[in-house]
Amino acid sequence: MSNDPNIIKIIVEDREGERHELDGPTDMNMNMMELCKSYELPVEGTCGGMAMCASCHMYVTSDHELPERSDDEEDMLDEAFNVEDNSRLGCQIKLCNEVDGLEVKLAPVG
Repeated sequence: MSNDPNIIKIIVEDREGERHELDGPTDMNMNMMELCKSYELPVEGTCGGMAMCASCHMYVTSDHELPERSDDEEDMLDEAFNVEDNSRLGCQIKLCNEVDGLEVKLAPVG
């Protein structure tokens, strides 16, 4: 358990249903796609976090208030598979204190 005020807890459920508790730094301008990649979870992030692909598609399963989807994010999700109401692009979820305890599930590929 970290006492660092710049570390938040994030729960990520992978595509096999296994839950991973991740420490997310809030002082490094990271997003969920980058955090998942840093823990070697199967998130591609092919476009490098520019909301130009959907390879970091995930479902937000906790009831956190997140910023609205941008037009770019909406456009990419329109082209993604298995989109749900709680679908987001991981690259568009910034790690900040407001998302402490966030729970997400990685979307299936294809």
